[in-house]
Order: sequence, then structure tokens, then C-alpha cells
Amino acid sequence: MVKNIHREIHKKLPGADKRRIQYTRKAFRMLPPVHRPRILDAGCGEGKPTMELAKLCDGDITALDIDRESLDILQKKAEAAGMADRIHTVQGSLNNMPFDDGSFDIIWAEATIHIIGFEKGLRLWRRFLRPGGFLVIHEVVWLQADPPREALQHWRSQFPGIRTADQYAELIVSAGYDILGYFTLPEDLWWDDYFLPLETRLQQIREKYASDREALKVIDDEQVEIDLYKKYGAWFGSWFFVAQRCHP
Repeated sequence: MVKNIHREIHKKLPGADKRRIQYTRKAFRMLPPVHRPRILDAGCGEGKPTMELAKLCDGDITALDIDRESLDILQKKAEAAGMADRIHTVQGSLNNMPFDDGSFDIIWAEATIHIIGFEKGLRLWRRFLRPGGFLVIHEVVWLQADPPREALQHWRSQFPGIRTADQYAELIVSAGYDILGYFTLPEDLWWDDYFLPLETRLQQIREKYASDREALKVIDDEQVEIDLYKKYGAWFGSWFFVAQRCHP
């Protein structure tokens, strides 16, 4: 039930991801050219970045996610776009990925590495990259080092490992990668393209589920994050990190 409510809240959210996908393109263009790269989209969901990556290169993309329904949606998108021969869906866990060592030239992870822990993901996934392969991560960060207590408590409950961009970069280097670059997404993007459409959606469905306590709890939890952004948006946002696995 909770899973279905989350899907209803976020499915085809107006405005969501329209601008954000340009930053997927920006991060990809920070990589040196790789002929027909083997790419893993780790935690692909319904595949917005997956589809964009397929447009940006001539490589083969493995799209991994634990949710079969999301993978089926992505598969239909790939077939409709004539890309089914280059996009391959795999159901599996980020914590125990079913691939051989050195399988990929690029691992792409937008808002997913935190699911298993930032440091743990860096260590576990490194072996799936060929020596000299690339890791691209998009994650929530502290934009300032002194977040208010309310914001700190919320984000530590959702993303226990949340850090500043410089702290993330230090972890990436210590795990055996070189940093090629990193950049932040504009603060207004999250309000205009995500939180504002999300708040409108929550208002629309709240009445529908007025007598469903479980659904209302999910809706209220989503509203908490919106309200926090209104109050403390200057303290948290998200960054892309582009890194390269060191030799050997």
C-alpha cells in the first residue's frame, strides 16, 4: 500500500526532472571520450537518466533496480525509442550486484548510493569498474557546514551519511578514486522543478485519501521535506561528483 502511494505521488510529476536532466548531460560531458562504453545505471528506477545516457553515447547500458515494475516501465520506454538493443534491465540489489569484476567503463548513480551507504558503495562498486573506469554520483549534500538542528535531524534520519561536498570528495579519494570534478545544482531547481509540483500533487491527493491513515502518514512525511526546504533550503541541496578509479 505504502509503495503504491509513493508511486502515485511521484508518477509523472509535472515539471520534475525537466531541468535536472541537463545536469546529467553536463556530468557526462565531463568524462573523457570512451568508445562504446559499458555503463551501469545503478538504481535506475524508471530510467530517466538511463534514457538520456543512451542518447549521449553509442554504448550499452545495464539498468539495475530492485523494483520489477520500474524496470518494466523502462523496458517499454527503451523499446518505444528503438533502444532496446542497447538498454538491458536487470533486477537486483545495489548491495550485491550480480556482475563480474571490471564489467563496466562507467557506473552512474543518481540519488542511489546513499541506499547502501556512501562509503560502502564506493568500496563495493569499485571492483565492477575496469581500471581507469569512471564513477558518477549525484547525492544530497550540506551546502553549509552548520545546518539548523531541525534540518540536521531530518536529513540524518533519511540520509544518515549526508556530508558537505568537500567531505564527500575526501571519501571518494580515500576509496581509490581521483576526482575529475564536481558541481552543485541550482537551489531554485529543487523548488521550481520538484518541491512546488510535489506540493501541488500532495494537495490534490490528500482529499482522496482523507480516511486512509496509512496514506495520510506518507503524504504528511512528504510535506515535512517540502516545509523544511522552505525554511532551510540554503543549507542543503545536491551535487554531482565525477571520479575515476585509480590504477590498479
